[in-house]
Amino acid sequence: MKIDLNADLGEGCDHDRELLQLVSSANIACGFHAGDADTMRQSVRWALEYNVQIGAHPSFPDRENFGRTRFTLPPETVYAQTLEQIGALQAIAQSEGGSVTHVKPHGMLYNQAAQEPALAEAIARAVKAADPQLVLVGLAGSESIKAARKAGLMTREEVFADRGYQADGSLVPRSQPGALIESDEQAISQTLDMVQLGKVRAITGEWVDVKAETVCLHGDGAHALVFARQLRAAFARHAITVSGR
Repeated sequence: MKIDLNADLGEGCDHDRELLQLVSSANIACGFHAGDADTMRQSVRWALEYNVQIGAHPSFPDRENFGRTRFTLPPETVYAQTLEQIGALQAIAQSEGGSVTHVKPHGMLYNQAAQEPALAEAIARAVKAADPQLVLVGLAGSESIKAARKAGLMTREEVFADRGYQADGSLVPRSQPGALIESDEQAISQTLDMVQLGKVRAITGEWVDVKAETVCLHGDGAHALVFARQLRAAFARHAITVSGR
């Protein structure tokens, strides 16, 4: 069994390089919620050093709240902003001898696109315009995945190790109880269920079907490295290979 393990990088954390040695895909902040040209270049260099796939991590223009503010923008504006961010990382990756392989929206852009077809379609169009060979990463079973497939893009359905799920397969909003799983043991158990069984238990008790093609490992916490090592060890015990290819 094989699974991609991805982490968000270039967001100001001091352990990005260590984390890159544990994941198979990196989603690099493109300046709208965090990062700049220097952090993008450094993240690309490290990803190439450790043979990790390079992905763009576009966001709403929201550095003040780390991309977690809800926006209501015209689809064409979202299209242009997304295309701009992908293009910036593509140029840097190319200058370093690499290439961008995938796109994963960040924060509220990701969450809204998972539920709003018009926003999902705008992002999918931007990804295709940047490079039709790019993979679009989105919440498993969401509008993002549907829009990407309709646009003819390759997709990678994502699940979350440390987030609570609702009965419809969506994530519990961060503002609500149960949004974050604090126990490492519980997070690892949930991840193994999703990867091996294709199921996750919602906070209301129901089992929900999910397609796990990539697991998100949040890299912006102080505990991220410890948990990453624990998750890799759990995968090894269950003969699950970590690979983004």
